[in-house]
Amino acid sequence: MAGHSKWANIQHRKGRQDAKRGKLWTKIIREITVAARAGGADPDANPRLRMAWDKATAANMPKDNIQRAIQRGAGGADGANYEEVRYEGYGVGGAAVIVDCMTDNRTRTVAEVRHAFTKNGGNLGQEGSVAFMFKHCGQFLFAPGTSEEQVMEVALDAGAEDVQTDEEGMIEVITPPADYAAVKRAFEAASLVPEVQNVIMKPLNETELTGDDAATMQKMLDMLEGLDDIQEVYTTAVFDEAE
Repeated sequence: MAGHSKWANIQHRKGRQDAKRGKLWTKIIREITVAARAGGADPDANPRLRMAWDKATAANMPKDNIQRAIQRGAGGADGANYEEVRYEGYGVGGAAVIVDCMTDNRTRTVAEVRHAFTKNGGNLGQEGSVAFMFKHCGQFLFAPGTSEEQVMEVALDAGAEDVQTDEEGMIEVITPPADYAAVKRAFEAASLVPEVQNVIMKPLNETELTGDDAATMQKMLDMLEGLDDIQEVYTTAVFDEAE
């Protein structure tokens, strides 16, 4: 594991995602529209919409854009009717990958996802082929130097499932998906600001990649995340800090 830094991996991935902020807005608008269509226009009564709203706010999206997306979804306005699709597969070195999509054309989306896998030495698998390697949960990550005692006290009181601190000092809080919103509110009330927060598919084990394998896997992830229909990409792959 020489050179492997989980914190460096997280910062690296976050930086790449921030660089694609234009596409991020498009993905968030799609998520808001689908959430409002499925659960109504009130964020206080629709946890999924509340999460999408929070993502939009964190991405500095204007409130008018958010409201238009909600109205489009809740009002059932004319436009694309998106459905949620999940694809699973393997990248180089046996690293597992889950790709969550929202699409109005499954044929186009699966072709694009398959191309990203095969072009970079991976294979698209069957439904369920890698999902068992991940846990659906809420996740909060706090930067090294944050008070572990304070995070633990607030998190556990609010219903968190687990709090772990790694050797670098990064604090990870895991919650059941249903308790994510309550824990998030508790952190906000305590003025504790996580570096990363979301409901995710968390890998149960990691696949460390170095050298050419790491470079090829990163190309695959970038290619997938660059596709218009892709909402989230999860992987067991971690990269050497030097990559």
